[in-house]
Amino acid sequence: MVKSKITKIFKEAKEAVKGILYGMASHQMVRYMLKTRMYLEHLFMLITLGDMLGIPILPPYYSLRLLPYAIPNIATWKRTLFKERDFTDQFY
Repeated sequence: MVKSKITKIFKEAKEAVKGILYGMASHQMVRYMLKTRMYLEHLFMLITLGDMLGIPILPPYYSLRLLPYAIPNIATWKRTLFKERDFTDQFY
């Protein structure tokens, strides 16, 4: 009984130390990579499905070939693209 409590305390301490080290070492880098990925995905959607917005960049044949992969993201992409932006959004 006592041994299980001690191991539980050590596991919790280990998780806390892991969280602290993650926050100190790589949290900012992970956030930057996720933001870069988001921008690249938006660019990909604009290039492939720009016809929806009146910006034909890629021929429709290739857009239709890529459409099955883009369908789950279309609604979210359109919402973020048409969202009203403010200059303070850059600092968030």
